Amino acid sequence: MKSQEAIKIFEDKKVRTLWDENEEKWYISIVDVIEILVDSKDFQTARKYWNKLKQRLKEEGNETVTNCHQLKLKASDGKLRFTDVADTEQLFRLIQSIPSPKAEPFKLWLAKVGKERLDEMSDPELSIDRALKQYLELGYSQNWINQRLKSIEIRKELTDEWKRVGVKEGQEFATLTDIITKTWADKTTKEYKILKGLKKENLRDNMTNTELILNMLAEASTKDISEAVNPKDFNESYDVAIQGGNVAKVAKEELEAKTGKKVVTNKNAKNLLENK
Repeated sequence: MKSQEAIKIFEDKKVRTLWDENEEKWYISIVDVIEILVDSKDFQTARKYWNKLKQRLKEEGNETVTNCHQLKLKASDGKLRFTDVADTEQLFRLIQSIPSPKAEPFKLWLAKVGKERLDEMSDPELSIDRALKQYLELGYSQNWINQRLKSIEIRKELTDEWKRVGVKEGQEFATLTDIITKTWADKTTKEYKILKGLKKENLRDNMTNTELILNMLAEASTKDISEAVNPKDFNESYDVAIQGGNVAKVAKEELEAKTGKKVVTNKNAKNLLENK
C-alpha cells in the first residue's frame, strides 16, 4: 500500500490520517476521532473508551469493527506505532455508536476532508490553498506562512531527488533528514523537538522564520549537490547530506557572529503566536 501520512484539523484538534493512493481513500485514527467526540483532554481516556466500545460492538457482531485494521501512525513520542484506523465509510458507522453533540459537525467535516483530497488530485494548487487557510486559522503570520509553504516545496524537491537516486522512504529518509539537521543546527530532529518542548507536534511548524530559512537552505543545498554529483547509493547520499547541511551551518554561524544571538532556540508555535 503506497500511503502518505497527514494531520487534519477539526476545531483546533489534530487527527492523524493516512492517504492510500492505491485505494484512493483516507484511513483515520479512530482514537483521535473518539478523543474529539467525547471531548476528552486525555489520550489514554479516549483509548480506554475505544477499547470498551470495540469490545461491545464485537459482541454485538458489528461488521464495521471486524473490518477495521491497524496501520502505523506517528505517536506522541514521535515513534511509528500500530493504531486502529477506519476509512470514512466505517467512521460514519462508528460515530453512530458514540453519543456526542459533535457527531453531526464531525460527519460534515469528514465528508469535506474526503472531497478535498479528490479535488486536490485533479488540481494540486488546492492543497496549497488549504494549507494556507489552516495556518491562518491557527494564528500564524502571513510572512511565516509564506516561508512554511516554500519549505514544503523544497522538501518535496529533496525527497524526489532522494527517490531518483534510490534512497528508500522511511528509515533512510529519516536518517538523511537527521544528518542534515544535525549538521546545520547541531541537533538531531529528536533533540531539536525536545529543545522546543514538542511531542507529536511538527518541528517545522514550530520553527522561527530564521530557522525555517536555514533549514530550507540546508535541504535545497543537499538537493542541488545531489543533482550535481549523482550519488550511487545511500552512503554517498549521506555524505551529500552533510555537505548540504554545512552550507546552512556556515550561514548560521556567520549570522550568529553578526547578531550575537543564537538561531536555534526553544521558541515554539505557542511562543511565536503569543508574541506576534
